[in-house]
Amino acid sequence: MKTTFFFRRANAPWHHSIEELFGTIIGALPPSVTPFRYVMKRNSTGLRNRIVNTVDSAFHQGDVNHITGDVHYIALFLRKSRTILTIHDLRILLSGNRLKREVIRFFWFTMPAWRVRYITVISEFSKKELIRLTGIPSRKILVVYDCISADIVPFPRPFHAEKPVILQIGTTSNKNLDRVIPALAGLHVSLVIIGKLSDPQEAMLKQHKIDYVNRFNLPYAEVLEQYRQADIVLFASTYEGFGLPILEANAIGRPVIAGNNSSLPEVAGDAALLVDAGNIDEIRSAVIQLNGDPELRERLIRRGFDNVKRFHPQTIGAQFAGIYERLIREGT
Repeated sequence: MKTTFFFRRANAPWHHSIEELFGTIIGALPPSVTPFRYVMKRNSTGLRNRIVNTVDSAFHQGDVNHITGDVHYIALFLRKSRTILTIHDLRILLSGNRLKREVIRFFWFTMPAWRVRYITVISEFSKKELIRLTGIPSRKILVVYDCISADIVPFPRPFHAEKPVILQIGTTSNKNLDRVIPALAGLHVSLVIIGKLSDPQEAMLKQHKIDYVNRFNLPYAEVLEQYRQADIVLFASTYEGFGLPILEANAIGRPVIAGNNSSLPEVAGDAALLVDAGNIDEIRSAVIQLNGDPELRERLIRRGFDNVKRFHPQTIGAQFAGIYERLIREGT
C-alpha cells in the first residue's frame, strides 16, 4: 500500500521535530506499507503559498494520505476516505486575539476535520483538549503516541553532585523558565538552556546569579549531546501535548523532573519526579532531593529505560500501519 506522507517545508536546520519523528516512524513501518515522502513546494506563509501547497498536494496522493502535521489545511483537496491528519499541538488555540483564534480554528482544525477520515493525536490529554476546543467528534480521533528514536541509546555518565548540570528544554512561556530560574537561585548548579532567551529572561538569570549557558538553533544531534552531558533534565512545563524531552532523557539515562499537569504524567509514568509546575519551592525541593539521593536517581533511570519501551518505533509504526489498513478497508 503506497502511503504518501505530506511534510511542511522546513526552512531551518533546527526545524526538526515533525521531520525527525516521522522519519523514525517511516523507518519502522512493516513491509506492507510503501512510504512516499512529499515536502510542500512552498513555506506555509501567506495565502498564495498555502493555496499552491493545497492544490499541488492533490496531485501526489497515495493509496493512503498522511498529513504529518503543521500543514493541516492541505486536506481540502485530498481524498477524505483515504486521508488521516496528525495534530501535534493545540496551544495555538489558547493564545492570541479571538478573531485570530477563530480563523486558525476553522482553517487548521475544523475544515481539515471535515476533510479527513481520522485524526491522530499524541496523547489522551490532547484528545480531550481537541474535543473541548473544537468540538470534533471523539469517534474521529485516535491516540497514537509519539515514538522515541531508536538511535537514542543509554549514555552512562558519573553524576556531578558537587555542581550538577541541569538541562532546561525550551524558553517559551509554557516551558516555565520564569519559575525555574528563582527555583535554582542560590543552588550550586550549572543551567544549560536550549532555546533562545528573551531579554527579560537573561535579566532574570543575571538577577538571580545563575551560572548558565544558552544554546539555540541546534540540529537534533547536538540537542541529544546536551542530554548526554547533563546530570538532571528539568522539564517543569505548564502545558504539553506530549512531552518528548521526558522520553529522550529516559532513553539516554538521565533522571527527570517534570510537571504534574497536562500530558506529562501520562508520558512519564513512574519514570520522573513530578512537581507542581506553578510552585517554585516544589521545583527547588525536587532539584535538591535528586542531587542528594543517588538511590532515587538510579531508580528513576531504571524506570526510564522501562518507560521508553511503550514508545518504541516498531510499536508506533505498527499502530499507524493498522490505521492505514483500516482506511483501505473502509474506503472500498
